[in-house]
Amino acid sequence: MKSTKHFDVVIVGAGFAGMYMLHKSRELGLTARVYEAGGGVGGTWYWNRYPGARCDIESMQYSYSFSEELQQEWDWSERYAAQPELLSYANHVADRFGLRSDIQFDTRIDRAEFDGSRGIWRVATSVGDAVTARFVILATGVLSSAQLPMIKGIDSFAGDIYHTARWPHEPVDFTGRRVGLIGTGSSGVQATPVIAGQADHLTVFQRTANFSLPARNAKLTDQQRQEIRSNYPEIRRFAREQSRTGVYVPLPDRGALDDSEQTRRAKYEAQWERGGLGFLSLYNDLLRNRASNDTAAEFVREKIAEIVEDERTAKLLQPTTHPLGAKRICVDTDYFATFNRPNVSLVDIRANPIEEIGPDGVRTTEGDHKIDVLVFATGFDAITGSVLKIDIRGRDGQRLQEKWADGPRTYLGLMSAGFPNLFIITGPGSPAGLTNAIVSIEQHVEWIGDCLSHLKAHDITTIEAGREAEDEWVALVNEVASKTLYPLADSWFMGANIPGKPRVFLPFVESVARYRQICLDVAEQGYRGFVTNGARQVRKAAAT
Repeated sequence: MKSTKHFDVVIVGAGFAGMYMLHKSRELGLTARVYEAGGGVGGTWYWNRYPGARCDIESMQYSYSFSEELQQEWDWSERYAAQPELLSYANHVADRFGLRSDIQFDTRIDRAEFDGSRGIWRVATSVGDAVTARFVILATGVLSSAQLPMIKGIDSFAGDIYHTARWPHEPVDFTGRRVGLIGTGSSGVQATPVIAGQADHLTVFQRTANFSLPARNAKLTDQQRQEIRSNYPEIRRFAREQSRTGVYVPLPDRGALDDSEQTRRAKYEAQWERGGLGFLSLYNDLLRNRASNDTAAEFVREKIAEIVEDERTAKLLQPTTHPLGAKRICVDTDYFATFNRPNVSLVDIRANPIEEIGPDGVRTTEGDHKIDVLVFATGFDAITGSVLKIDIRGRDGQRLQEKWADGPRTYLGLMSAGFPNLFIITGPGSPAGLTNAIVSIEQHVEWIGDCLSHLKAHDITTIEAGREAEDEWVALVNEVASKTLYPLADSWFMGANIPGKPRVFLPFVESVARYRQICLDVAEQGYRGFVTNGARQVRKAAAT
């Protein structure tokens, strides 16, 4: 029988959040152990190895800022780093800061139960470890719980099946094969051009047309890297304290309708040529005013029509069911142009749904499609999926799955009432999913680290969200979302891609800067809205 191990902190996940949380815990003098389901560090970039996988935030901003030496020494090769480089960066961080000795790989956390009498968490792992910890910190990621749709006959398919979020570590060769790709979110948009370049034929099954902007990716020169490095203090400050999304882009001073049509068109054209997600930052009301949004959406639809030669295909690829940006917008390299290839076809499964998958292909209501390989780019049970896979039980045995049955309830996206000493990095009710992930990760890790220092300094044993503060925060998250265009789309922001998942808006849509200030104010006001218990109170309860 294995002996029980005790740590100050148990961290779930060894992606960018888990690695930084481990580093921070060590700085605070806390014993910590990270449990990671995968065989290596990197989180998203460990699992998502599909063809064309790359970041949609510019590399030199999608990087840690906590170490000046780290950000000066790492040479990013491209404007938008591809998965292998991002994984190499994660491994470099793990080695540079000696993190691996406190990470246990190939291990899931199956259960975590709070022991109120002792003020500790009892944790059970997939390999039979028994662990106790004062604090459990969930660094499980926003997009980490892969979603495979339930389609009749899927188990009968005789060919190979791949999911973009669980791609093999070895290269997959599509040469001479008929490939069917289901899903046209970010993963599908990135994978399509690469698979099309190899496959004998690629059939893309599209339910919802997606807005996508050109990346205009390019190699970074030494001069470009040095210019950004020398400006890092301002870039990082702006991302934390002024930006909406954690990205260094100019702040707009007007709405789209405040400019003339000619001026507006010129701005859209210039940004289209520059590439990247800066398009949504050209005006301050593109996600609040439908008329303003329509000007940008129509511009992108016109660009799609210019690129795609077949008029019917172009029409199918033009999004009309949701505002621009209400679903996570994509950044691509030659996605729309790929449909001009003779070996690529598009199937509209909104008009002609998939009826079933058979041994040799896919049947829709309009006919059969012979397929050798199926690729599912069907996304994730976002933000809450990986949290709720764990059997988490708080005070009096309350299960988190039951508490969140009608939608997640948190205070600041960091804690949930009834679950003491359980922190969530980039959880529901935080801006996660709408932001530069690493900016949000660093903000949460540093806030949690400061909180743990506060607890130690004041001999506080437990902390949890107060129910009234939680109720007010959930109401605020819903209120600010209702004032935007986000709820007009069936997106993973709303949980709409998961059958049976409650339809609630998951992120906090206000700016990264405002959210950060709210969190700082809460801490400076003695952790307003949180409930704490001291060591003496816990000892007294344990003795009765």
